[in-house]
Amino acid sequence: MFYWVVKAILGPVLAVLWQPRAEGVENVPRRGPAIMVSNHLSFSDHFFGPLPLPRKITFLAKAEYFTGTGVKGFVSKAFFTGVGQIPIDRSGGKASEAALRTGLRVLKRGDLLGIYPEGTRSPDGKLYRGRTGVARLALEAKAPVVPMAMINLDKIMPPGRTVPKLGVRPKVVFGEPLDFSRYYGMEKDQRVLRAITDEIMYALMELSGQEYVDRYAQSVKNELEAEAKEARREEHADARDRRRSLRTERKAERKALKEAKKAEKAKADPESA
Repeated sequence: MFYWVVKAILGPVLAVLWQPRAEGVENVPRRGPAIMVSNHLSFSDHFFGPLPLPRKITFLAKAEYFTGTGVKGFVSKAFFTGVGQIPIDRSGGKASEAALRTGLRVLKRGDLLGIYPEGTRSPDGKLYRGRTGVARLALEAKAPVVPMAMINLDKIMPPGRTVPKLGVRPKVVFGEPLDFSRYYGMEKDQRVLRAITDEIMYALMELSGQEYVDRYAQSVKNELEAEAKEARREEHADARDRRRSLRTERKAERKALKEAKKAEKAKADPESA
């Protein structure tokens, strides 16, 4: 119930402020389970993606949205819990298996399940390699996969920005459902899972117009964060060197000034020297 209340309140606000566009809404099944797969550009994907649909999408959301502290953490947890989003642990192994089972329960209820195959937000607006959990879901649930491409959302609320930017018009494009029934019963074959996932990512690339990078987004994020950390460390080191050099220069100036005064005094009073 809370989901529809929030949507009824937020919908008109988002429509007035950003005038979002949607294409291919007719490709989303009116009833029955389906996996809504989306590229992930920003936090606002959670709002604009489901906005044009008459059905609720239950997203598998990262656990961090439910465990934050302070006012921001409380609001985030209250919102995502209220709209029925499900926290998942992205650490891999048993956690990934638990997330898969959670997704299957949503689909068995006949609901729409939202998932971001990249696993995390794109660090630079490009489309990254998908993780194969979405393929396992599609085969085990025997559900159609509907690509849902977000466009311009990274310009509204890029990573690190807390206040959405106005003047950008977002767009959501729903592609035709992808049928993977030819692979049913092959959910343990890693080559099949990779082939399905790549086909899904190709569909998202075609719909979104993004540049595709055959690497995991999290790996790129880690590299960028490491580079930024190293740059900060070098900047701090440079600042320390500049301060040290400045102190040395000032010390030398004070010494030179002291010697000059001493020499001047000696010149004025030879006997005292």
